[in-house]
Amino acid sequence: MRFIIAAFVPILASSFNAPVAFTSNHVSKSNSVATQNVFGMKSSTSSPVILRASEGDAEFEKKKIIVLGGDGFCGWPTCLHLSEAGHDIVMVDNLSRRNIDTELGCSSLTPIQSPEVRVQAWKEVSGKDIKFVNIDVAKEYDLLVQLLKEEKPDSIVHFAEQRAAPYSMKNSKSKRYTIDNNVSGSNNLCCAIIDSELDIHIVHLGTMGVYGYGTSGGEIPEGYIDVILPGGREANILHPAHPGSVYHATKCLDALLWQFYQKNDDLRVTDLHQGIVWGTNTPQTIKDERLINRFDYDGDYGTVLNRFLMQGAMGVPLTVYGTGGQTRAFIHVTDTAKCIEIAVNNPPQKGERVEIFNQVAETRRVRDVAALVAEQTNVEVNMLPNPRQEAAENELDVSNRKFCSLGLEPTTLDTGLFDEVTDIVKKYKDRCDPTKILPASFWNKKRAAECSNLDPNSVQIGETVNGK
Repeated sequence: MRFIIAAFVPILASSFNAPVAFTSNHVSKSNSVATQNVFGMKSSTSSPVILRASEGDAEFEKKKIIVLGGDGFCGWPTCLHLSEAGHDIVMVDNLSRRNIDTELGCSSLTPIQSPEVRVQAWKEVSGKDIKFVNIDVAKEYDLLVQLLKEEKPDSIVHFAEQRAAPYSMKNSKSKRYTIDNNVSGSNNLCCAIIDSELDIHIVHLGTMGVYGYGTSGGEIPEGYIDVILPGGREANILHPAHPGSVYHATKCLDALLWQFYQKNDDLRVTDLHQGIVWGTNTPQTIKDERLINRFDYDGDYGTVLNRFLMQGAMGVPLTVYGTGGQTRAFIHVTDTAKCIEIAVNNPPQKGERVEIFNQVAETRRVRDVAALVAEQTNVEVNMLPNPRQEAAENELDVSNRKFCSLGLEPTTLDTGLFDEVTDIVKKYKDRCDPTKILPASFWNKKRAAECSNLDPNSVQIGETVNGK
């Protein structure tokens, strides 16, 4: 796929190499499933490919890994997954997500324990230590530098960003906080690595939203795209940014920061453009009730599939925004942790450009996902005015060849794991506040006006929890 760009910024193409040749495997358009096996991919690095390796395996290389944002929805299960594999884990978090729970008046459906209780429980069930450090990466720069010098990590996994698009659009305060926290945190991380004088590999959790949805005119490649510049010059450049919220804009800015610091300071960076995460528990979090992962169901932080599964299990009509024709990429939370491990095990070499993976399993239309959940739970689908400024319908064709070629076998939406989420909802249904289910953040005044008739108090929990 080549794009003809008549007036694009040529500097983006100046430092990039020719693209790696891949096979034809990719995540197809809506309702199709990612192929799980791929052959013949040429690695973009000179390092040997390392899949899942644990202590005792001949190929295992124990690493010290700092996980920024390690108390969060994706960060906590990743800490446990990497620890179980045998790595030394330092979990860093300023507990901002828990503070936002207080701000919004809506807690996790699951009763998550404090970080101190969590790491102690993990010690009891696994015999492995996870160190917890409370640092605000965006504000406490000196403490961050000190931490790097003391711990000397091999890798840093960066989850420490405000992760919800709706919350980032809620009001001026949340927009400014999202920019300040996310962009400053990423920049501070780069500066701290430089000041520490250590060679540390950054693994950053980005988002598919940096590409936009259906704006590429074809398959979305993994980070870089072939273009023809004015004068017929061929180049392979960073895919143009097309954010759909302030949150997505911060991930686009992150991507530019990685490009600059790699070029200027030889930082080694892997950027993972992830789809919408679903699921709750992982093989590690189910080992003890105190290890349970958070489950967000509200209109700001609840991801679309988890919201649908919660609503279906509670007997609440599913909240589909607009026509439901938005096609999105999905990935199970267990696969998130597996992808992080693969990225940690396969870092780019010093001097190589930023490695970018599309971290997705499959793509589906939102209304089709709703129909699937409605069929399983016997609830109605409620089409609501869309609080977001976005296209009513879009196609989404995504390449995920790299992770599949490195051994990932993606978990898809029709593998029976809906039952796990439904069981969680049934167990903790009394913790649900139905007034938090409808959307509460709107992209602009027009969208707010269109949604003005939505009444949070109108949502009623069914008398019985449904589910086949």
